[in-house]
Amino acid sequence: MEVTGRDRANMPSELSAAGVSFVRADSREASELANVFGAGADLLVDCVCYSAEDAVRLLPLASSATSTVMISSKAVYVDDHGNHLNSDRPPRFDAPVGELQPTLPPREDVPYDSREGYGANKVAAERILLESGHPVSVLRPSKIHGRGARRAREWMWVKRALDGRTRIFLSHRGEGGDHPTAAANIAALVETCARAPGTRVLNSADPDAPNGLQIARTIARQLGIEWKEVLLDGPPIGNVGRHAWDLCPPVVLDTSAAVELGYSAVGDYAATVADEVDWLVETASGGAEAANLPTDDDPFFAGLLDYAAEDRL
Repeated sequence: MEVTGRDRANMPSELSAAGVSFVRADSREASELANVFGAGADLLVDCVCYSAEDAVRLLPLASSATSTVMISSKAVYVDDHGNHLNSDRPPRFDAPVGELQPTLPPREDVPYDSREGYGANKVAAERILLESGHPVSVLRPSKIHGRGARRAREWMWVKRALDGRTRIFLSHRGEGGDHPTAAANIAALVETCARAPGTRVLNSADPDAPNGLQIARTIARQLGIEWKEVLLDGPPIGNVGRHAWDLCPPVVLDTSAAVELGYSAVGDYAATVADEVDWLVETASGGAEAANLPTDDDPFFAGLLDYAAEDRL
């Protein structure tokens, strides 16, 4: 098995130990990818297909693969009013979201790395691959978690514990939720698609869908601590009560289509997030990847770790 990337330093040591080979290649350089791919492969997995341009570049490789998997996102879905995960007004889904739920219209005229363009560009990429005639499985995960995550949302709870914070605040009484997806469960679904090549769209999420309060308690149990929980009846008060899964009503993905294909989850949220929590603690204690942890001025986490605002309240 081979993986590609621009920097060998980012290759997880666990993969090297398992015998996986690293080959340097830039995903946006078609010639480099062609050289790596050679005559073809049993399985081709693309985790960085964000736009129609990326999808077009992938087509020659997909034509020589027995099965191709493209990692997309649940950000493509819209509710009955056209709201999506990156819109100013959050979407409202009154039932688990299935693969037939309407999506954003495809767009290529806005940057894929913008709020407006992320989901729309993903849709454009999906359509090119699904209409290619090649056996392509498009997977739509939700809040991805796992060891080595570039934006490990669980850090907001782990850091609190390491900083000795004894009280946590949760808006909407912690009932907001955004379905998590373990990297290990994505891998299990990729393996299922490899065994059954075909053209399809599949949601990818953990078998359970814990809300914010349940996630906080899961992390606390993993760390062997207990917080005093302050459950706010309404939305956050400034930054107080904010957390990374606060969608009301909760967004839950329907994964029955994946199960019908033969997929079996590696574990639920609590079972699969444990490895990430251990990794965060080890890394924060001076592990080899300490430089990859969020800094205090990280804009994503700054509002989630506003201790001063909590103390004032």
